[in-house]
Amino acid sequence: MLEHDLTLENAIRFSRFDETSFLSTIVPRPFELEEYTWSTPEHYYQAHKFEDMPYAQAILAAATGREAFDLGSKRFKRKVQGWKDKRRVWMTRALYRTTAEYPDIKKALLETEDALLIETSLYDHFWGIGRDQRGENTLGKVWMDIRQKIQSA
Repeated sequence: MLEHDLTLENAIRFSRFDETSFLSTIVPRPFELEEYTWSTPEHYYQAHKFEDMPYAQAILAAATGREAFDLGSKRFKRKVQGWKDKRRVWMTRALYRTTAEYPDIKKALLETEDALLIETSLYDHFWGIGRDQRGENTLGKVWMDIRQKIQSA
């Protein structure tokens, strides 16, 4: 039987796809990185998954972060070799750059103090916590790592 995890009670919960959350990856916040202007962190992350440059360019040109996610989620496209090992790095770069360019995001992140940040995806056990709350919560961990780096600077 699964036990209730009390550490989750006071956590700050967010969804990667909630455009009202400062922790979302799809909110339009253009930033410069690697010679391109990315509309959202999601654009940056999804475009880096693919070897096919025209397809990556299509993701870069996507009208919304959600559209970039949808394009990046196509299973028939060939992904960069070792992308699973690189995905956390790509997301970290995008989110860190966002906090560097947007003082309001940095301030809001610091105001979370040392709270546990949880991405609430029911079906994504890598980026989110999953329905059974046993997911890796990698997106939450990335945000907490960035917060810790900013706090220690």
